[in-house]
Amino acid sequence: NVLTYKQMMQLYAKTRGFKNWIYTVPIMTPKLSSYWLYFVTSTSYKLAMNLVDSMKMEVICNDNRLQKILGIKPISYTDAIKLAFIKIEQNLVISSWKDSLVSSRFDYNLSEFIQVPTFGCLKDEKKLKIHNPEKVLNNIWTIGGAKGWYYGNWLWQARGFADKLFGGVGLRRGRTHPTHLDNGDSLDFWRVLLANKEEKRLLLFAEMRLPGEAWLEFRIDEENMLHQIATFRPKGLWGRLYWYSLVPFHYFIFGGMIRNIGKG
Repeated sequence: NVLTYKQMMQLYAKTRGFKNWIYTVPIMTPKLSSYWLYFVTSTSYKLAMNLVDSMKMEVICNDNRLQKILGIKPISYTDAIKLAFIKIEQNLVISSWKDSLVSSRFDYNLSEFIQVPTFGCLKDEKKLKIHNPEKVLNNIWTIGGAKGWYYGNWLWQARGFADKLFGGVGLRRGRTHPTHLDNGDSLDFWRVLLANKEEKRLLLFAEMRLPGEAWLEFRIDEENMLHQIATFRPKGLWGRLYWYSLVPFHYFIFGGMIRNIGKG
């Protein structure tokens, strides 16, 4: 059976066990709809626009020969929702649209940023002697998402909200898996450039709106010293003013973060 968008939303609400109300408003352009979808979900604005634009055209596929050729037996929309949430609850989601570079504001290859620059950069580097490297490494690998950033989570959330206001990705993306990280994964408003547990190193690249480029690195060396390095390469005067205006916040946030991560 062919379902309309309205019917799909109603079935989704019924399957998930909550009520939803649908109101018709006098003025709602595709652009306003895109902004609304962007702010209330974890989608990017570009994807929100494409989703809204796709609703203008009603497309019904009547050619079902592929089902017979491949022996595909379709399931109902309700069963598909239930199956999807079973996989989510069991952490069996292999990938997500948010892990794609399509959801990013960057059009270039992120491998170019795996070498953290040194010249023309501003840094906040902190070190902490640790006693349980394995526990600390697990702390690093579970950072972000529902667990948060170990210190000043409300400040991170405020930064994420501000990022959304300026068209960034915000914090809504979270993470795909609560304990596992792969190169290329999204992690709140960061992108995982390198996640190597054998080397005890995690390198993140910022996808938030910034007047520059930012990296955040966690590394444990052979002497059980935890290194936490925030690197910022500013673009012009505004970039430098942005960094120095946040130095007082960095002192507390990054200091508290490394202390809590280093607890083992």
